[in-house]
Amino acid sequence: MTRSSTPLRTTAAAVACTTALALLTGCGSGGAGGSAGGSGVIHVLVYGDAGNTVEKRIVDTFNKTSKVRAVLDTIPGADYQTKLQTVITTPQAPDVFFDWGGGSIAPFVKAGLLMPLDDMIAKDPALKADFLPSVFNTAVIDGKSYGIPMRGTQPVLLFDNKKVLADAGLTPPTTWDQLLSEVHALKAKGTTPIALGGGDQWPTLMWFEYLFDRVAGPGLFQRAVGGDKQAWADPASLKALGMLKQLVDAGAFGTTFDSVKFTDGGSPALLAKGKAAFELMGSWEYATQQTADPDFAKDQLGYSAFPSVPGGQGDPNDLVGNTNNFYSVRSTTKYPDAVAQFLKLMYSDDFVKAQLAIGNLPTTTNTPDFLAGSANPAYSKYQYDLVKQAPSFQLSWDQAYPPAAMTPMHQTVQRFLDGQLDANGFVRAMQALPTP
Repeated sequence: MTRSSTPLRTTAAAVACTTALALLTGCGSGGAGGSAGGSGVIHVLVYGDAGNTVEKRIVDTFNKTSKVRAVLDTIPGADYQTKLQTVITTPQAPDVFFDWGGGSIAPFVKAGLLMPLDDMIAKDPALKADFLPSVFNTAVIDGKSYGIPMRGTQPVLLFDNKKVLADAGLTPPTTWDQLLSEVHALKAKGTTPIALGGGDQWPTLMWFEYLFDRVAGPGLFQRAVGGDKQAWADPASLKALGMLKQLVDAGAFGTTFDSVKFTDGGSPALLAKGKAAFELMGSWEYATQQTADPDFAKDQLGYSAFPSVPGGQGDPNDLVGNTNNFYSVRSTTKYPDAVAQFLKLMYSDDFVKAQLAIGNLPTTTNTPDFLAGSANPAYSKYQYDLVKQAPSFQLSWDQAYPPAAMTPMHQTVQRFLDGQLDANGFVRAMQALPTP
C-alpha cells in the first residue's frame, strides 16, 4: 500500500530489481539502456503500479506515428526514488522519467542532469498553457521548466463522517476556532475528533503544512526550502506550532494515534465506523474508502477545505498536497524532438479521458470537458475547482525538500506532536535539514 491509491508517494515495500542494469531490463518492458540503448529508441521510466495502464496506452499511441520508438520501463514498489538516483548517472539513464517536481528533481537540476524544457515550450506553448499554473509551477526551478504534468492532482482535504457530525449537531468547520470548538464537543461525546495515522508519520505532516500556510502564507515555507534557516524561527512559525499544540492538548487526535496507520487501513476505518469524525488526508481518501466500505463512501463520506485562520496571512483558498507527478527529460537524450512529441500527449483528450477512467484527476485546462465521465463527477469537479482557484498549491514538504530530508522531517513532526520536542527543538531540527 502506498501513500495514495495512485502513488505520488513511495511509502510501502515491494519487490524491485537491485542493480542499475536490472532496474531497466528486469523491471522494464523494453530492454536495457536509455538514449544510449540503441538507435531510434527513447526510454520512459515510471513508478510501477496500476496507473501504468494509461502510460502503456500513451506509449502505444505515440509509437503508432513516431519513427523513434518509445519503450516503457517500470520500477515497482517503494524504492523508485532511490533506484532513479542510482541509474540517472549511468548509460542506462532513461530519456524521460516520472517524478514529483520540487525537491525530488532539484539535485538533478543542480548536477546538470535535466534538460530545461523552455525551448520545447517556446515551439509548443500548449506544453505550459494547457496546464493549471498552480500545478505546472511545481517543476519550475530557478525560473526554468523541468517537468510536464502527468497522472493527476491530489490536494489534501478535510474528510468527515456525515452521520457523526449530524448526530452531534455539527457541520464541517470553516474556521480554526470552529474546529477547536467541535473537537471539544466531540470529545465530550466520547468520539475521537480526528483520525490520525501517526504511525506512518507523513499524515501528521499535513497538519503542519496547512497551519503554516494559513498563519504565514506560502512565503515562509518558500524561504525555508530556499535555504533561509531563520524562516523556521519566524514568529509566524512559532504561532503555527502553538496552535498545533493547542489542538493536540485538546485531545483532537486521541491518545493512541502513533499506533494507528493509514497504510494498513486503520485511520480510514476509524472514520468509516464512526469512531472518529474527521480525517485530514489526500484526495485518495475517497478511493480508499470506496474500496474498503463503498456504502460509506457513497452516502456518508463528506469533504471540505481546510479551515481558515482569521488574521492569518494565508489565503483560505491555498492548498497543500501533491500537485501532480511530472515527466522530466534527461539532458543527454539523443532524441529531444521525439521527446517533445511524446510530451504533447500529456494534454491530449485521450490522455485526460484515460486518467479520469482510472480515478486520476488531470490538471489540464480541458479536463472539465470530460469530468462527467469520471468515477465521481461531483467529487472530481470539487477538487478541480479547488486547484484552479488556489492562489498557491504547496507541494508536500517532504517532496519539496530533497529525499535525504524525508526521514528526519517525519521524525521531527512526530516528536513535536508527541511532546518530545518543544517549539525550539522543532525549529532546530528543521533548520538542520538539507535544502535543495
